[in-house]
Amino acid sequence: MTAPRFLCVGTHHKTGTVWMRRTFHKYASDNDIPIVRGYNGKQLSTLPASGPALVVHWNSLFPIPFFDASQARFLHIIRDPRDILISGARYHLTAPLGNEKFLRVPRDDLGGKTYQEHINSLPTTVDQMLFEMENKHRETVLEMLVWPYGHRHVVDLKFEDVVNDTDCSIFRGALEQMGVEGFDIDGVVKYYWDHSLFGGAAKSEDRAANVKQHVKSGKPAQWKTKLPREVAEIYVREFGQALITLGYAENNDWVDECRPASEIYPAA
Repeated sequence: MTAPRFLCVGTHHKTGTVWMRRTFHKYASDNDIPIVRGYNGKQLSTLPASGPALVVHWNSLFPIPFFDASQARFLHIIRDPRDILISGARYHLTAPLGNEKFLRVPRDDLGGKTYQEHINSLPTTVDQMLFEMENKHRETVLEMLVWPYGHRHVVDLKFEDVVNDTDCSIFRGALEQMGVEGFDIDGVVKYYWDHSLFGGAAKSEDRAANVKQHVKSGKPAQWKTKLPREVAEIYVREFGQALITLGYAENNDWVDECRPASEIYPAA
């Protein structure tokens, strides 16, 4: 059986995208491996006829038929949606607009304001989270739900596991399972460690500017201390089943762990 040649990497907004992009893009560039955006069939038609290629999609919406391609293997990372909400709402207040087009486009439903202008105009952290929840966050959760979990060509990882993967064993195991030719496992693992918050980017002063903008804390389960009860009670109605489906909750009792906004954000 011919070994697969295409290593496909998929993440979602605030699920380690910057880390994975820096890891794989840098490795591929340094080793003259083509990088292809796997957003549609036209782009995938540029894949090389021989040799390896890196295929990326930072919303993980690869064309469905591509999953069955014998030469493709997929690495996919998800994160607790509650932590994505907290991280996203915070980041979008000050995020640079260059790579985040949706933040800078005036919207009729916001009275001509952009996403970033509107979220900054909201008076409390609770209001900001609720706006985020119904907008970018909803889109991200839906993306995670439509992924083909369990597909024979897919390795799924949780951000909560890889962010604590200090010996790189989880990441290494994923690469070994995929077995894509042309990607030296020791080499890729080194780039992974070099760009991780537990390795080469452990100190803030060692992080690139765009990493500092994206990353405040990779600590798992931030929702337990930072998600207000007022938001959680609405969140569970909207996304409670999604949490269960994605393996981040067994039921809806987690809401009871959330404290009132007045205790978490005194000015909220």
